[in-house]
Amino acid sequence: GLTPVNDFGGHQAILSGPAGGVVGYAKTSYRPSVDKDQCKSNKPLPVIGFDMGGTSTDVSRYDGTLELVFETTTAGVSIQAPQLDIHTVAAGGGSRLFLQNGLFVVGPESAKAHPGPVCYRKNGYLAVTDANVVLGRVIPDHFPNIFGPNEDEPLDLAGAREAFQKLQMENTEAEGRSVEELAYGFIQVANEAMCRPIRNLTQMRGFDITSHALACFGGAGPQHACAMARALGIKKVYVHRYGGVLSAYGLSMADAVVEEQEPAKEVYAVAVSGGGFDENIDPSASTREERLQYLAKKACLSLMKQGYSEDSVVIEKYLNMRYQGTDNAIMIKESNSTSALPYAEKFVEQYHREFGFELDGRDILIDDFRVRAVVPGKSLQTPAASPQLGSPTPAGKTKAYFENGWEDVSTYNMEDMKPGHTIQGPAIIFQSISTIVLEIGCVAAVTSDGDLDIDVAQLHSNDAASFADDEREAEIIEDPVQLSIFAHRFMGIAEQMGRTLARTAISVNIKERLDFSCALFTKDGGLVANAPHIPVHLGAMQSAVRFQVQYWNAEGREGIKEGDVFVSNHPQLAGGSHLPDITVITPIFHEGKIIFFVASRGHHSDIGGVSPGSMPPHSVNLKDEGASIVAFKLVKDGKFQEEGITDILVNQGDVPGTRNLKDNISDLRAQVAANNSGIRLLHQLVHENGLKKVEAYMHFIQHNAEMAVRNMLKEYASAHGTRAHSIDYMDDGTPIELTIEIDPKTGSACFDFEGTGPQILGNLNAPPAVTYSAVIYSLRSLVGQDIPLNQGCLSPIEFKIPAYSLLNPSDDVGVVGGNVLTSQRVVDVVLKAFKACAASQGCMNNLTFGDDRFGYYETIAGGAGAGPTWEGRSGVHTHCTNTRITDPEILERRYPVLLRRFGLRKGSGGNGKHKGGDGVIREIEPLRPLVMSILSERRALQPYGLNGGEPGMTGKNLLVKKDGVVLNIGSKRSGSLNVGESLVIETPGGGGYGKATE
Repeated sequence: GLTPVNDFGGHQAILSGPAGGVVGYAKTSYRPSVDKDQCKSNKPLPVIGFDMGGTSTDVSRYDGTLELVFETTTAGVSIQAPQLDIHTVAAGGGSRLFLQNGLFVVGPESAKAHPGPVCYRKNGYLAVTDANVVLGRVIPDHFPNIFGPNEDEPLDLAGAREAFQKLQMENTEAEGRSVEELAYGFIQVANEAMCRPIRNLTQMRGFDITSHALACFGGAGPQHACAMARALGIKKVYVHRYGGVLSAYGLSMADAVVEEQEPAKEVYAVAVSGGGFDENIDPSASTREERLQYLAKKACLSLMKQGYSEDSVVIEKYLNMRYQGTDNAIMIKESNSTSALPYAEKFVEQYHREFGFELDGRDILIDDFRVRAVVPGKSLQTPAASPQLGSPTPAGKTKAYFENGWEDVSTYNMEDMKPGHTIQGPAIIFQSISTIVLEIGCVAAVTSDGDLDIDVAQLHSNDAASFADDEREAEIIEDPVQLSIFAHRFMGIAEQMGRTLARTAISVNIKERLDFSCALFTKDGGLVANAPHIPVHLGAMQSAVRFQVQYWNAEGREGIKEGDVFVSNHPQLAGGSHLPDITVITPIFHEGKIIFFVASRGHHSDIGGVSPGSMPPHSVNLKDEGASIVAFKLVKDGKFQEEGITDILVNQGDVPGTRNLKDNISDLRAQVAANNSGIRLLHQLVHENGLKKVEAYMHFIQHNAEMAVRNMLKEYASAHGTRAHSIDYMDDGTPIELTIEIDPKTGSACFDFEGTGPQILGNLNAPPAVTYSAVIYSLRSLVGQDIPLNQGCLSPIEFKIPAYSLLNPSDDVGVVGGNVLTSQRVVDVVLKAFKACAASQGCMNNLTFGDDRFGYYETIAGGAGAGPTWEGRSGVHTHCTNTRITDPEILERRYPVLLRRFGLRKGSGGNGKHKGGDGVIREIEPLRPLVMSILSERRALQPYGLNGGEPGMTGKNLLVKKDGVVLNIGSKRSGSLNVGESLVIETPGGGGYGKATE
């Protein structure tokens, strides 16, 4: 809402323009449906806002209420403040176009307003706008002469064509393509990049994307909206008459809003056995309405001071609610329900829709009281029906490029059209501040308000039988455009699986810290797409899937059947990373045969073992670290095997069983749900494209990643020679040595770890799958461009890892530290061999605490190493981990601890031409006696600097006693911490790069 300048804060300016657009389309496009399937209920279609500007695209959703979120990440910066739920993708009209490693790439780099695209005549960069100009979709004659150095020239069609011709001649990906086919390929890839966040915004949250309308605005949006709607299965597109400046128009209609909120800690509804809530008990009734009224009066007075009358203020009351024992609160608006517990009714309904389940037996708590005082802005009347006037007279004719090639199309001026006119696509319509491209088969109608209401026709049948016929006839030939589109689709599916897992999980580890990974695999278990979750899971998950395939198909075993879901975590035998990382694997069947696999791996905060949190610092045997699962059917014949998995997790012989069984079961169910979302989306992809084509592009995308790595290795060999070597040491002196031999002709390489120390009597041993993950991550980073994360990255690599060494131990030794500590050192060794950058903190600083009732686990950030052109980042997770820290409020609310300090450890990064990043200081005090354990590295040996840069500082783990005495407890320690004592963890800094005097 609108706010006075004096009350306007910097965080409120973030995405304030797109927020105006949300208000604009919410007030102009959310209207009773005229679709035949909807007209009986006269219910408005929910609307997806599509705001495409010069450098980025913003998407959002509206279904009668403005959807708010309380944490967003914009340009890599997380902001915790109430904001409209707007998703941004770096693909606008100014997004630059590249041909890289066999892929058509759009953005994220931008040509910006200056110099802009090539057609701006300022020596700019090839961009999406250039593609639209070349394809005749943007016509220079209909733009003012404001381009060129003196801003007095038209758009440069010839220059844009010349830039595409140059790209065509310089890249093998463009072979056999005309300039127009090249430009159209980039448009298709840009459209898919913008479809991806729309799918996430709807399908991820359980909404049917095809039941929405697409409200398109922004200067570039109308050129892409019809094609995107067709790709998404959306049948209706709205283009407002002021679509080019709808954000500004929306601001003129925005409400004036003042919000007041204060924290609470009250029970709203008391759960009863068997489900539901006791309607005779309302613990917060005595104070709830009083506090809401106080906030309402305060907010109303604030609006009155701005000059609004009290009568014009509308009060909206909210409770921020959550289930007891969870951390996902939902803001619930007061409803007109007559039930005894109206907020609970609405909360359960919304929770079920968002997360797919309800939590019986848990009270509903109030975290915050919130009031929103609103003075409604201008609202528009529903447009009246228009007479049927048929097609208007075209303003002219032109040629434009569509999927079938060049088409003769009519052009129309919006100012010449009247309500009731209809236009059949293909056509181009000119508004005063935008150009609308009407795709083939689409029909646009002018409403009584002068807006465009477009019906989108689906050109091709999605009938599976027709695909079967096509597949028998034609061999699938790799196409770079389709490869780029499928890369987006595969990664989008993995991302949606991850979002489903985060939504449906219970534990802090998965829901808040995001310590999980989701991935897609071919029918033989080859990794196709792994969303950018946890790098150390990359290679290991592929090994886990392939082991299950081999295990269950072995002679004498029952095989793999539809309705089965497998679970495993054994590091050495079953492709695991360490025991707390439990992998859930689901086969995907089509016509009775396995076609793909999907898998999710999540870190469970406790699975038993000798210490709470299942990360014991001094374990020497695998059994000390918790329950180990080689192969078990978690779901059999479609039924969740709760009794069987409970027995595995609880009964561990002479070692304690899990301390968090309820969370374990809930998170395993969430992993199954995440896999099911992947299955549904892959079936949809097969339905749209045919099985043969999807399978073919899975293999093509793996080959693409392989060739990218091979090319990188060839380039390195050409510049630095065919041999690379490095060595680094664990704090106990155990070496990790690597010799790389590269074949300069093929780009193959041998990674030989001969010289690495023997396995140790401890838990720093790392199974081979962890080394594979560390190497695949390192190679992906070294390529320096956005390539798919899949098994192709390792195809050029031959591994030689000595048996019974630190990196290839026996199957019974401790490994819990290998996954979180040794993996980091392997990455440092690989990057050192390639002389890529200085060492990062080389540690995940694993902290666990708990007692016989619970276990908690977190990893703590440190400093990143500097490189040839960059400073090391401070206070970040590096390399093999990608989790985030638990919010202080959640940590202190859910666990009996106080967070005394958490900040940067100034000066801990190594000095150099480019300085290493600083570590952090984190101090935690227990509120009751707890067992706390720290598992860490780089406490004795410093993270190395490179090329003359200085090393980063080592870390410290300190125990502060009640009397103020400070003890250094070393890198690995477990013990009781009493009330009044605290644990201080100072994490290592990153190494510097280059001499400081350079």
